[in-house]
Parts: sequence; structure tokens; C-alpha cells
Amino acid sequence: MQKLKVEDTHFPVNNYLRAKDKLLDLSIPKVMGIVNCTPDSFYSTSRLQSENAILKQVEKHLIEGADILDLGGYSSRPGAENISEKEEIKRILTPIQLIRKEFSEIPISLDTFRAEVAKIGLENGIDIINDISAFELDSNLLNIVGNYKCPYILMHMHGVPQNMQNTIQEGSIFKNVCAFLSQKIEQLHQRNVTDIIIDPGFGFGKSMEQNYELLFNLEQFKLLKKPILVGISRKSMIYNKLNITPEESLNGTTILNTISIQKGANFLRVHDVKEAKEIINCLKN
Repeated sequence: MQKLKVEDTHFPVNNYLRAKDKLLDLSIPKVMGIVNCTPDSFYSTSRLQSENAILKQVEKHLIEGADILDLGGYSSRPGAENISEKEEIKRILTPIQLIRKEFSEIPISLDTFRAEVAKIGLENGIDIINDISAFELDSNLLNIVGNYKCPYILMHMHGVPQNMQNTIQEGSIFKNVCAFLSQKIEQLHQRNVTDIIIDPGFGFGKSMEQNYELLFNLEQFKLLKKPILVGISRKSMIYNKLNITPEESLNGTTILNTISIQKGANFLRVHDVKEAKEIINCLKN
């Protein structure tokens, strides 16, 4: 399919991304609104515990311009509880079904690293799998993604959520992450999975300095020829640096998301859709 021509903007020219019968044009960056079906996410305001709260949050995201929803039932904050697969399925299944019933057209990404959870999600209307572990925590997830040929968000994480901030990698973080993602992309291509989005994994087993090194070198990930997702919304690289709380981190998030877009990010994964959408609308012609 012919690429769209984009001139005199911050936005790179990219191919489309196909998610089932939905076609996402990536010539303009997309905003992914977070839907947390967890009781312990690091940003307390994002925790959704009732069906009504979930639908209200989704409706708010859509009114504010979300292009995709990212739903998850497993908190991956540092030190989070390692819940069972059964509990994760329990947390996400009803919300997926509710959202699909009320909002049938919006693409939904499922944030999981477990093959069985991904399979159930895909069978119930999920379009994209967002895997923090790059199929290292459950190798069968590669088979699921390969069988369903769904778009896949490939993220770098060093360690696991329970210990990742205690096992920081040494050396050039960009080289380490780029080499890791390149190897994983090749494995996905071998399964004929080509709709791949790469995520450097801000905050996942990285020091504050490494997070900023990745951010300021973000455009170099274009070497991998895949769309880039940035997920820095209200994270510790913002609130620890400014000595504030996640609840006070919207301004810092907006600044770093602006830098991300200017450096070629195709997706912003955020708690605050309106502000992220305004960045994109301000930068486009």
C-alpha cells in the first residue's frame, strides 16, 4: 500500500498497521489510552474496580480522542504482586466484553505476557497484544501471536517486575536495547508476524539516567524500521527527578511526550488522553 506523503512536519512517513479489520494510518502519531483493571497500579487514579468505572473511563478516553485502548489486569509496577493467571483472566475478561459491546470499533490492546491470557483476549475481541517481556516470561506467547497474526508490541525489560529495579544493566543502554529488539524482531518475522511495534521499555529495569539516554536517542530506533511506542506517562523518571508524586506529574509527562513525538514516536501510551492529543494536534500541519 502506498505511503502517505507528509511534508514539513515532525512526523515520519510510516506504513499502515492492520489490526483485524481495522487499519491504522501511522502518518500521524496515535494515542493509546490506559485502562487499568488492577487494584495496585502505581498511579492510583487510574485503578478501575467496577464495570461502571471502566466504561466511564473508556468513554472519557474516546471523547478526548484516544485512537487505541490499552487494557491490562497485571500491574507491572516495580515490586508488584505476581498474581496468578486465573486472577489475571478474571480481571480482564468482563471488561473486554463490556468494552466490545459498548464501543465496537475502537482497537483494543491487551497488556499481558501470558499466552493463555492473550489467547482468551484475542478470542473475545482484542486486536493487539502488548507484551512487556518480549515473550521471555512465557515463550508460548510467540506461538499465539504467530497463530493469530495479530499486531504485537515488543518491549524491552531487564528482569521481572518484582526485581527489575534491582538488576540494572551496565554498558550502553541504547546498544543493549536495540540489539535485544532486533533479535526479537527476527524471531517474530520467522513466524510471519510483521505488524510489530517496538517499545524501549522506559522504567523497566533501567536507571533514571538510562531512561533519559533512551529518550534523547529515541530517533535512532528508526534503524529497526518499526513503529515506536513510548510509555512514560507519570512514571518515576518524571516524579523522582522532580521530587513530586505521580498525581503531580502531568506537566512533566506532557513535556517528555512532546520530545518523544519530535523524535519520531508513533504511539503515546498515556493516562491523560486530552493532553497527549493536544501535543499531536499542535505539531501537525
